[in-house]
Amino acid sequence: MRRAILQKDLLWWYYCLCGVILASFSRSRGGARSPLPSAGTTNPLAHLRSFSPSHLLHLSIPLAALLLAVWAQWPRGASALDAADEWLRDRFVAAQAADTPEPRILVVDIDETSLAAHPWPWSRERLAELVETVIGDGARAVALDILQGEPGDPAGDMRLAVLAQQGPLVLAQLFDYEQRPQALRFGRPAGGQAAREAGGAVPAYGYIANHAGLALAPHVGNIGVRPDPDGVLRRVPMYTWFEQRRFPTLSRALLDCCAATAAAVPDTGDGYQRVPFSRSLDAYTVAKAGQILDGKVDPAMVAGRLVLIGSSSLSIGDRVATPLGRSSPGLLVHASMLTTLLDRQAGLAPAPWPGRLMAVLFSSAVAALAGYTFARLSAAVNVLMLAAAALTWLMLAYGLSAHDPGFSVSGPLLSLGFLLAVGVPFHWQLAQSGSRRLLDTMRRYVAGEVVDELLRSGLKDPLAPRLLQVTTLIADMQGYTSQVEALAVEEAAKLTTDFLDCLTRPVLEKQGTLDKYTGDGLVAFWGAPIPNEQHADLALDAAASILREVAILSAIRVRAGGQPLRVRIGIESGLAMVGDYGTSFRSIYTAVGDSVNTASRLEQAARDFPHDVIIGQGTVGYARRHRFLSLGRHALRGKEHPIDLYTLEALA
Repeated sequence: MRRAILQKDLLWWYYCLCGVILASFSRSRGGARSPLPSAGTTNPLAHLRSFSPSHLLHLSIPLAALLLAVWAQWPRGASALDAADEWLRDRFVAAQAADTPEPRILVVDIDETSLAAHPWPWSRERLAELVETVIGDGARAVALDILQGEPGDPAGDMRLAVLAQQGPLVLAQLFDYEQRPQALRFGRPAGGQAAREAGGAVPAYGYIANHAGLALAPHVGNIGVRPDPDGVLRRVPMYTWFEQRRFPTLSRALLDCCAATAAAVPDTGDGYQRVPFSRSLDAYTVAKAGQILDGKVDPAMVAGRLVLIGSSSLSIGDRVATPLGRSSPGLLVHASMLTTLLDRQAGLAPAPWPGRLMAVLFSSAVAALAGYTFARLSAAVNVLMLAAAALTWLMLAYGLSAHDPGFSVSGPLLSLGFLLAVGVPFHWQLAQSGSRRLLDTMRRYVAGEVVDELLRSGLKDPLAPRLLQVTTLIADMQGYTSQVEALAVEEAAKLTTDFLDCLTRPVLEKQGTLDKYTGDGLVAFWGAPIPNEQHADLALDAAASILREVAILSAIRVRAGGQPLRVRIGIESGLAMVGDYGTSFRSIYTAVGDSVNTASRLEQAARDFPHDVIIGQGTVGYARRHRFLSLGRHALRGKEHPIDLYTLEALA
């Protein structure tokens, strides 16, 4: 029933948060806002249908990460994720274990010094004497964490039996939770309550109990445990069900013995309770058993406390691996569980918090953020964002782990790892593909050598407007209208394309930058985006190549019965602002300045000269490899004063 409710809650949150991610992504895709469905929308899926497969592919990564986070919180069997959960929880437990003194519990340790003064094995008389001394000093109740499977000296056995039946003494017995070919059957189990069903208790298949002389003891606690697959003891069975009886663990039996009303045990589904290990071993008052027997312990240390008697000696004591250490005394497990029960009884236990819900909410927020940032920010920034999210979750999980022992602390980290391993490379690849497409497009306007040099230059923003010395070339077909008016649309389009090829190819071959096409002509410039001292000579070389290309195309047309072609070219050099200009809707890489305007006027003036190339005095001043023929001073439209015009001497 609890699992069904949990699954229903997680599904509800999952669908809600998928909607959040979808809305976030829909507002951000393409760099512009997409309107959400209005109140009058009749079909709620109409907006979803507007997403292209590419958009849904982008969205699938954060949704898959969210799915992983939800799956991690789902009840499941042992897995690698569970191992990661336990490892991380162990780190939290070790960091949170306090050494604040625990005044309610006394640990009586049969340690190495006690064994040196009173050699092992001890007679039952000595054990009875130790228990009687502790009870006589005012202990509330005593738990003896030592199995007594075989009868000992009759007098000692009798004293222990009387103490167990009439005094506040809890004996120990061990239940076995493994199904073996030959079940363990040693001694006689005692205590427990009749129960037809397990009722949340852990079924046992065998036992090692005390001898029959102690079988009438009413309070006997189980010390049998089953470590996790990695060998670490993190949980204990609060109740064990065996042969129609329910037996409490040692810590619970100790509270029952002193008539204390312990808080209800939360239902975990499998009967095992996680031991919080909220205090380190140093937090517990420890008295050496040998000193108690020798009368060297102040009775005030014992009075009013619950006492656990056991051994930490490596020769006789039980040692287990716990989150606090690879070799912890078994007494620490029972003491930690006893502290937990006492805290619950006093209302001091950490309040229960919905760790699963917090994990899903956190993962959903990160998935929504990733859906927004992955397509907008660089891979390095996204990696830093995910690292910050992981650190944030670790701090949050550190606090949550003490309040919810059941949720997956590593689930959100799994989700973040998926985003790091899949989302970041995926969007990085998309960005690289976009960059390659942009470069391929740029190579259509700029010579490949210029693009390569631009990449090598390391400029932070190579397309930002800058003031540079450039040479502008503007070319156009003379009589374009008369050329195409008698042609079919297909023939006119082919003529335009062929003519523009004649103009474009020389520009790119001479390392020029194609600014734009002007119908039947183009604008190009040299000296940007990479400054080039030969900008004037390269532009003049391109002009000569354009004339040769157009002459070849014209001859082909004449042989086919068409009209000859003539190109007009204007060239001028000077300062210009070159860069990426435009608006948020569209921009263009272009040159702006007086020299650009002059080149346009020179191209128009070519119709009044028998020369196809008209050159301004700025280009003549920058050229080093060409000779020029002066055409005299002429007034150009838009210019206040006449300027000197030139053409190439080789073309005259």
